[in-house]
Amino acid sequence: MKKIFLSILLIFFIAGASTLRAENIGVPAECEDVMLQAFYWDSYKTSGKYGCTKWNYLLADTAAINANFDLVWFPPSAYSSGGVGYYHKQLSNQASDWGPKDKLTQLIAALHAGNTKVIADIVINHRNDAGSWTNFMPDYFGSYGTFQLEQKHICYGDEAFTTKSSPAYNSSTRGAADTGTNDGGCRDLDHSSEYVQNWAKAYVQWMIDVMKYDGFRYDMTRGYDGKYLKMYNEAANPYLSVSEFWESITNQVNHLKATDYNTMIFDFQLKYELGSAIVYNEYGRLKKSNTNTFRGKGLERYAVTFIDNHDTFERSDNKSDEFYKYNADLSTAIVKNYILQANAYILMMPGVPCVFYPHWKSYREEINALIAIRKLAGIHSESKVTNESGDSTSKAYTATIAGHRANVILRLGQKRSTVAPEGYHLALEGGDNGYYTIFISNSEQGVEEVHEAVKGEKFIKDGKLYIRHGEQVFDILGNKIL
Repeated sequence: MKKIFLSILLIFFIAGASTLRAENIGVPAECEDVMLQAFYWDSYKTSGKYGCTKWNYLLADTAAINANFDLVWFPPSAYSSGGVGYYHKQLSNQASDWGPKDKLTQLIAALHAGNTKVIADIVINHRNDAGSWTNFMPDYFGSYGTFQLEQKHICYGDEAFTTKSSPAYNSSTRGAADTGTNDGGCRDLDHSSEYVQNWAKAYVQWMIDVMKYDGFRYDMTRGYDGKYLKMYNEAANPYLSVSEFWESITNQVNHLKATDYNTMIFDFQLKYELGSAIVYNEYGRLKKSNTNTFRGKGLERYAVTFIDNHDTFERSDNKSDEFYKYNADLSTAIVKNYILQANAYILMMPGVPCVFYPHWKSYREEINALIAIRKLAGIHSESKVTNESGDSTSKAYTATIAGHRANVILRLGQKRSTVAPEGYHLALEGGDNGYYTIFISNSEQGVEEVHEAVKGEKFIKDGKLYIRHGEQVFDILGNKIL
């Protein structure tokens, strides 16, 4: 039996995730999971530029998703005013433009069969009306209760009370002041109301116990105080919770404190720092010394890292927020270079990385290879980073990342060194269309073949990696190459 770099890949890989749990709800300890955002803004359309992600389309791609991802973030699955689904009308009705409820439950079951957990998009800051501003549809959550939201559950300063065409104009029947930022397109709900709290708690419990979701992505959490998010997580006990608090790092940290650290949070600032670092060779922005990121604050275990999402990608109303530039062609060499460098960074670093569907669709082989290296090394949300350097003069970045099973050296930039240090082997070379090089350390423990947990295929070849399984192949350094 040949000695190879891998440590014994036992229970951790079979589960597809770290089995450790933090005392904080929704924050798995030393989490090895990789997430896929399985949609973009208009991917409910069959004409979507990067493919359709309706439930039946994702169902057809379940094997590939299960082979690479531990978590899949779905779009809002409730009945809504149409489209993506962020203006819902009835949460207990799980039929949407993404597909009918039976296809959704079938998809969730198929992902669970492959040990992949499913993350629900929870929209509870606001509610769309049933046709006349303050008229809402009821929600039927079975044993968790039936709820009928009313005008008195709408925040005091909502447009329903300040717009003359609204039947509630100047009405004294209204809720308390908003505890966060207003959403102008829907009725903002008063989360200080015990009735609204009970409605939200029933909903999230129902999503876990009945719909069989595993965790939550909370939408627009700057719309209400973080203590309510904590309350709802305590009711449902999700495996993982991530808050979309799109704000400055200072306000994000304050929000995290308000939840009593019972959630993770999207690291928006890292997204912006990645864009500047890679596009303008300002690699110093990626170091821990940059306190604008969650790692810079020593809070990497709470960070869900990402490059783009449905709100920042090809949205004419958010042009300045796109990773590279608005509506850039992902197929061009320069954009491929930037996108793969950025994915290499988030997939080798602490936090829980969230891969964006259009990127995976465009560069599936390369991103799957990066995910496999992360899994083989056992890089996790709290991995330690050492030997870090990078600046605009050297036009390169390097760091050593400690995993549960091996260490990885990540190098980015056109002027990076591609020489393997002693005790390390080349895992993957991005070359002219990536500008990233990754080395993985030796291990004294051996196994005869690459463990089932990396789930086969991958490949690449001269830039290395491989794997496959069916009729073998393997290496990095599982050997047995045909």
